[in-house]
Amino acid sequence: MTTNNLHEDSSCPVEQDVLEESTEKIFDEGDQNTENGFSVFNFSEELIQTISKKGYSSPTPIQKAAIPELLLGRDLVGQAQTGTGKTAAFALPILERLKKNVGHPQVLVLAPTRELAMQVAESFRTYSAGQPHFKVLAIYGGSDFRNQINTLRRGVDVVVGTPGRVMDHMRQKTLNTSHLSCLVLDEADEMLRMGFIDDVEWILEQLPEERQLVLFSATMPSEIRRLSKKYLNSPAEITIKATELKERLIRQRYITVQNVYKVNALQRVLEAVSEEGVIIFARTKAITIVVAEKLESYGYNVAVLNGDIPQNQRERTVERLRQGSINILVATDVAARGLDVDRIGLVINYDMPFDREAYVHRIGRTGRAGRNGEAILFVNPRERSFLSNLERAVGQPIEKMDIPDNELINSNRIKKLKAKLIKAASTERHNPEEAHILEELIKSVEKELDIDPKDLTLAALNLAVGFNALLENGNEDWIRQSAQRNTRNDRRDNKFKQRRRGDFDNNRLEDEMDRFRVEVGHRDRVKPGNLVGAIANEAGLKGRSIGRIRIFENYSLVDLPKQMPDKVFQALKKVKVMNRELQINRTD
Repeated sequence: MTTNNLHEDSSCPVEQDVLEESTEKIFDEGDQNTENGFSVFNFSEELIQTISKKGYSSPTPIQKAAIPELLLGRDLVGQAQTGTGKTAAFALPILERLKKNVGHPQVLVLAPTRELAMQVAESFRTYSAGQPHFKVLAIYGGSDFRNQINTLRRGVDVVVGTPGRVMDHMRQKTLNTSHLSCLVLDEADEMLRMGFIDDVEWILEQLPEERQLVLFSATMPSEIRRLSKKYLNSPAEITIKATELKERLIRQRYITVQNVYKVNALQRVLEAVSEEGVIIFARTKAITIVVAEKLESYGYNVAVLNGDIPQNQRERTVERLRQGSINILVATDVAARGLDVDRIGLVINYDMPFDREAYVHRIGRTGRAGRNGEAILFVNPRERSFLSNLERAVGQPIEKMDIPDNELINSNRIKKLKAKLIKAASTERHNPEEAHILEELIKSVEKELDIDPKDLTLAALNLAVGFNALLENGNEDWIRQSAQRNTRNDRRDNKFKQRRRGDFDNNRLEDEMDRFRVEVGHRDRVKPGNLVGAIANEAGLKGRSIGRIRIFENYSLVDLPKQMPDKVFQALKKVKVMNRELQINRTD
């Protein structure tokens, strides 16, 4: 049997803060011993059989680290990306420890979105296939409240829900929490970003004092650390570091394009990059509709997923995408959060995401289940400076990509037509009678028209291509103009970066410069331009007089002219950048 890891999804990694406690265990995602399998956890025979039937024989690092701790009943803080197998890491030990025939919820899992709640609930159903009496319920806004009440009254073992809907049930006393033995906070940083932390704390305050708390988060902002220290009791702490191989599952590229040409560029990308399933992320509901309507006018089979779409219609849309009846989905961030469809091969960021976490979650919709994926980001000229922030988030460069020209599109169209022809020629028709009818039809046309078989084949290809032109001959002037403009921008950006690095005169540090340390860095989202502006204004320097700048996580190094007056030096200590004092000091 092929050795598989029990992953829910795959996603490109995000920059991680290191947990502070000394008890923390840090694992590299490549550090796996595939010989042990899941039998080392002493799961019940039913659970082992279910895992084996699914074809999984090797636990992922997060599962190896977390499952033993959770089986002991310990609280746990886990820092891991989507795609590391974290749902199974808490679902499997929870299923193993559940008591039978309690009649009330024993476990509550909080998720930031309805999509993720549905996905986690489905995972529980999958892993509990050998336990026919096990019941799980997903509760979230947009679904029938009365049906949820009726199901809760009949008795469930595990409830998976969004904070708002869980609070509604708790306030109306339709969700009995008196028997809860475990609470899981999944994607805690996302709940913080979406403004749910106060709701989460309210829920925590209502729970029994004796219960197991499990917190999973991709990053560890200070607010999440505070939450874990306040509510978790001596937790085991685990951080999973993704390998470089994992990062490369998703090829990331960007296109610089003016807003007015975005739709044109989008159509050309869809023509040039052949993928069976595509998600296009837009910033607002209105943009999703405009983009979808435009693509429909071009003949694409497309659907929309945004906050205005009713939940039952959302579920049908996702299922149609999963089954292949639609190939393109235009969505907003919130609507597509937690979306898990293996056949997505391409993610297009039609609009630049607002923050790094949103970008990571967006591109995480592709490259799933161990497959390779591709992500393309549309950037207007004013947004180019944000690229470095996204590159730090994913730990790898985002490649430059040109807008596909006619030659590339035509080459791709011919390639796709050839692939279809080869597939048709190598696939027999299932119904022999229909195959015979088609053969007779060909012979009849040949005889009636006295036509050469090659001409008949060409006629069949014309029929397959249809009325649309096979070759693209549209005007490319706007592409050439964009390329020229981008080249000028590249030169200007490179000159600025070189000047900041001091590349124009590498000897200036020895002859004319002193090196200084300032106490702002990547954590403060500072950029070279912020430092240049603040220092130049206070010291009365020209920007080009400031030498090399290197930014690290917690501090930065800046080369400044020698013999700077002490009065200026003292003034610079109190200058604030990104709301933090520079506290400048000379380095040795």
